[in-house]
Amino acid sequence: MSGIIGSKLNVRGSGPIGKLGTDGQVLTSAGAGKSIAYEDIAGGISWQSVETGSTMTAVAGNGYPIDTSSNTCTITLPASASVGDTLVFSDYARNWATNKIIIDSNGLNYQGEDDTYTVEYSTDGLSLAITYMDATQGWIPTTDDDVTDAPVRGNSEGIFGYGDDGSDTGVTNLVSNVGVVASDVTGVGTARAGLTACEYGGDKGIFGFGSGPTAVTNLVSDAGVVSTDVTGVGTGRRFPAACEYGGDKGIFGFGYTDTYVGMTNLVSNAGVVATDVTAVGTVREMLAACEYGNDKGIFGYGYDGSNQSLTNLVSNAGVVATDTTGVGSARRYSAACSYGYDKGIFGYGYTDTYVSMTNLVSNAGVVATDVTGVGLDRAKKAACEYGQDKGIFGFGGDTLTGVTNLVSNAGVVASDVAAVGTARLSLAACSFN
Repeated sequence: MSGIIGSKLNVRGSGPIGKLGTDGQVLTSAGAGKSIAYEDIAGGISWQSVETGSTMTAVAGNGYPIDTSSNTCTITLPASASVGDTLVFSDYARNWATNKIIIDSNGLNYQGEDDTYTVEYSTDGLSLAITYMDATQGWIPTTDDDVTDAPVRGNSEGIFGYGDDGSDTGVTNLVSNVGVVASDVTGVGTARAGLTACEYGGDKGIFGFGSGPTAVTNLVSDAGVVSTDVTGVGTGRRFPAACEYGGDKGIFGFGYTDTYVGMTNLVSNAGVVATDVTAVGTVREMLAACEYGNDKGIFGYGYDGSNQSLTNLVSNAGVVATDTTGVGSARRYSAACSYGYDKGIFGYGYTDTYVSMTNLVSNAGVVATDVTGVGLDRAKKAACEYGQDKGIFGFGGDTLTGVTNLVSNAGVVASDVAAVGTARLSLAACSFN
């Protein structure tokens, strides 16, 4: 299974269970110290012993207390089901927010979507009842009569912004859900280059840092509208990198002040940037970062006086790990984005010449060896997700260009697409909506 449901669903408090909304996380459960009564929704359920394993197979008609104190638990639903079959899962130790449950619908639909989605629930104290309706809708959560939202996955649109076109600019270019780049939108906020961007809040973005050096940020709404400057927090620097983590938060990291640095700054799901977190790993600039595994991130490549290929993983709590030995060609000024819902790709850059090779990142954060480059060799470009499961590299230079290259949901990079908008380099990109 790939994609994500649970981290794009939202249980909001409407009575004891809550509603499913649209902004990204299962937020509330039955309330502090309370449990959900199942007399009306799960009569006749046969409760089983507490399940503590990392995997289990559910049987229709049963209720399962799931204890994820030590690990996540992947629950495989029955391979066949009859109308009215019901299952109940309950957070035994109130720690699903630490170690979530993952539901594998095992070939059947879940809330009207096929099992190319990953269904996750990650709220402490949550209890969940699901009932099989028919082949079209499949399993549907029945703990709230107001469940109406079909799950969504990934962000559908993107935005390239800022950069250097001979001088610093704030111009932006939107990317549609089919990867079409739009003409220039007048810049908002401080014109600058050498900045970075990432997603936050499940459907919004943030540009931050850059030439100056500065720590100023600019939020991007879920409609792709860039806001005026937000006063910088943390150490101003240029050529850092950024990515999403935890499904709805972001992280800025590394860069250059008057020396190479490695501090990070977390971004909340409301777009608020936190103060500096002490550096972990090799300090460097001109690196790239992207999300992988639905809720984790990876910083990779860069320059610390020499080109690097090492990486640093970011946990779903925003904790940066020590260096992982590099794979692929050491280089600086590469770009990265996610694709295929749970994987990533680093691409392009500068070794001692401009290059276009790429390196795929698995959903476990493992970087693969070089894939032969496609399109114009260049560096100082940007990349973001679009169409929920695809990516796009764009702009950059050997000489200034606005050329783009689409990335399929299998990680295959396409040939050059003719430039739209102001040719520039040292820009940033993120997805939204």
